[in-house]
Amino acid sequence: MTYQYSQRVPESDEDPVGNILKVAGSPSVISFAGGLPAPELFPIAALKKVTNEVFDQSGRQALQYSAAIGHPGLRQQIVKRMGREGVDTQIENVMITTGSQQSIDLVAKMFVNPGDTVIVEKPTYLCALDVFRSYGAHIVGVEMDENGMRMDALEKAVADNPNTKFIYTIPNFQNPTGRTMTADRREKMVEIADRADIMIMEDDPYGAIRFAGDDIEPIKFYDRNERVIYLSTFSKILAPGLRLGWIVAEKNFIKKCTLMKQSADVHSDNLTQHIVAKFMEEYDINEHINKIKKVYRQRERVMMTAIETFFPKGVNYSHPEGGLFIWVEVPGDIDTKELFDTCIKHDVAFVPGEPFYPDKVIPGTFRLNYSNMSEDQIKTGIKRLGTAIKETIGVQV
Repeated sequence: MTYQYSQRVPESDEDPVGNILKVAGSPSVISFAGGLPAPELFPIAALKKVTNEVFDQSGRQALQYSAAIGHPGLRQQIVKRMGREGVDTQIENVMITTGSQQSIDLVAKMFVNPGDTVIVEKPTYLCALDVFRSYGAHIVGVEMDENGMRMDALEKAVADNPNTKFIYTIPNFQNPTGRTMTADRREKMVEIADRADIMIMEDDPYGAIRFAGDDIEPIKFYDRNERVIYLSTFSKILAPGLRLGWIVAEKNFIKKCTLMKQSADVHSDNLTQHIVAKFMEEYDINEHINKIKKVYRQRERVMMTAIETFFPKGVNYSHPEGGLFIWVEVPGDIDTKELFDTCIKHDVAFVPGEPFYPDKVIPGTFRLNYSNMSEDQIKTGIKRLGTAIKETIGVQV
């Protein structure tokens, strides 16, 4: 039997990131590879309580088919949450999705024809790159610095690619670099998009997890022409297994997006939407987020101190003010796979930088996650990683 797959299906069955995570999942390995929240912070007791209340009070409704746009009670809670972020919106502008990954897929499906350009940060979220490629996008990477995407480089990319459909950006504690875009660059990005008449897809899964520095309004805050499509998720502020995210955008776009979603999965899990809405009605989600921030702040400090202690001189790394990640750049023409293999021998793992690049890869780059491991595991793991780096670059251990 020969299966006549579409062009969207990868020719190879190789899953390099999946293979890395499989190796990193060995019980003996301290893994900084996955972008996993700390499971001990999931509000299990509270979610159990409100789940019972949902079954008692509206079980039949919660277990029935529902509208693709999402449960009104949850959408109204998101309107309130967006207001806290400085974004004045209405329930008609909000749609519930099955995690922000579905949001990325739906938006790309709605805008990208084969050959259209999508502009992204370089490096950027690897699963977004996979989605854009699946729809035949021409992906253009824009250089970053410690303050996020460089606007001079963005202006050039837009000018050089008149068929650009949208800019994809993760402005807060970016995946994989942990960097945050400054307020003036956010405003400038909107100006550039306005002049070129292109959209901005603002992916903000980590923005609530700020544990240092000053809050910065979303890019959506600067949007005067309904140009920004804002995405977020409950994965990092409640639990990823809930698989709930949301889109905030112009109401006519939401109507079309709802039709696209309906053909994809009818609607996101209705029971889970009722549960999360009830949780937000009865509990202060910001109080819960503050607990997360306190733990992640301490783990980030422990990792940074260990990096400063055990990494050889010349290794560069980002200094996040929130989120889940630190980006590392080892100088020289380092084979990242060789470094990864050496690290596995030392029972420690990271995610190599290659899958995060839309085009030319910078060798010797990798991502570390600090949210999922205990402080003792972080100290031990970074010491092992430092030893592996020294061995790979030929520094005396």
